[in-house]
Amino acid sequence: MRLIFLGPPGVGKGTQAQKLSAQLRIPKISTGDILREAVSKKTALGLDARSFMESGKLVPDEVVIGIIRERMIEADCRKGFILDGFPRTEPQARALALMLNRDRPGLDRVLNFELSETELVRRLSGRRSCPNCQAVYHVELNPSRNPDRCDRCDGKLIQRSDDHPETIRKRLEVYQAQTLPLIRFYEGQGVLTRIDGSGSPDGVYQRVMSAVGKLP
Repeated sequence: MRLIFLGPPGVGKGTQAQKLSAQLRIPKISTGDILREAVSKKTALGLDARSFMESGKLVPDEVVIGIIRERMIEADCRKGFILDGFPRTEPQARALALMLNRDRPGLDRVLNFELSETELVRRLSGRRSCPNCQAVYHVELNPSRNPDRCDRCDGKLIQRSDDHPETIRKRLEVYQAQTLPLIRFYEGQGVLTRIDGSGSPDGVYQRVMSAVGKLP
């Protein structure tokens, strides 16, 4: 099964992808994870990516696409995969389509997770993280036992600068502008399913399974 998970920051698609990956026993491929892995392995494309990342620039499409291609030819992807965070733009989607048509059957389904801006801001602005051990909490949904302190290491919890409400709204504006053409692209191919991201993670997962379970 070959799937793509789309959705704005804070919608919970990473959590859902992780659960489905474990159940279907196919890898979850996250752009951020494989970029970091390629950099750590010092592959040719990883070294290219590092030069952009270290200078604070976006990694160009051709480098990202190349790293995705390298990852997808690994043995654990033979039975399928879940792409989380790729493609981000229509040009990346078209490059992926060429890659899949050349190397293997195309996509089975693209799941687009949707949630109101108000709820996304609430979820993201409530996040708190520990700079010492990287643990993540939420002031409403998953609070630490002691306010402002990490349960693991007792470090002081912080709110990341990009989790302030004003910054979140700007991030969502950029996401919507960038992703709308991508959604239309997959709707035109007849492979897009919209998933309501509201409610509990278990409730959302039932919707995911319903969408995936209808596939042959």
